Amino acid sequence: MSQAVRIMPCLDMQNGRVVKGVHFVDIRDAGDPVECARAYCAKGADELAMLDITATVEGRATMLDVVRRVAAATTVPFTVGGGISDVKAAQAVIAAGANKVSTSSAAFRKPNLIPELIKELGAAAVTVAIDVDRNPALPSGYEVYIDGGRTATCVDAVEWAKRVDGYGVPVILPTSKAGDGARTGYDLPVIRAIRQAVAAEVVASGGAGTLEHFHEAVQAGATILLAASIFHFGVIEIGDLKQYLRAKGVPLLP
Repeated sequence: MSQAVRIMPCLDMQNGRVVKGVHFVDIRDAGDPVECARAYCAKGADELAMLDITATVEGRATMLDVVRRVAAATTVPFTVGGGISDVKAAQAVIAAGANKVSTSSAAFRKPNLIPELIKELGAAAVTVAIDVDRNPALPSGYEVYIDGGRTATCVDAVEWAKRVDGYGVPVILPTSKAGDGARTGYDLPVIRAIRQAVAAEVVASGGAGTLEHFHEAVQAGATILLAASIFHFGVIEIGDLKQYLRAKGVPLLP
């Protein structure tokens, strides 16, 4: 693998606070977003993500004041998702200091949003997230979910990823509902299936609980390793994770 692997802590946001759930529910508080962002940058995070987890369901835009404050404290590429329903919302998030936007439900409902965002912001600033859950009735065994994992779509996740990839999106972020917050390991089959089907980089998201889980995700084809609860609650430190991955021969950013 020649592509450097990056570590990406994720700040799931609700009511201006960092929170973390399990399987997209059972939410608990995990701290102040600015303090978390500053700490992660100091500890060696390569990128940072922030997801406003209830924006889409509540039918509102991302909280721009929080984006501004977190962006001001962040020294690495910063991706913001949740409530990015149109180009105007995406532009507002970029203007507030984010480097990239991530869109999921809106992109699924209005696929033309993807090329519109690429045209206005540049491809490097656009990530498409795909929430997935297992469904053996579909060809890949995985189904796309929207609305923060609440709404099933009956659409095959790998087929949707291929369509997203066709627009030229450089990063696809699948999150397994089964793995989210459970610390039982990333959902490796879906990472592997999407990686084999697309040209985009694939983010591993949902389920990291041990150092080994991160290495397994790299072996499955992920080049961006996203995690939340294990970083928020100090289960694994970023420095220790990088040392472990280097010892395994995984190429990381200098």
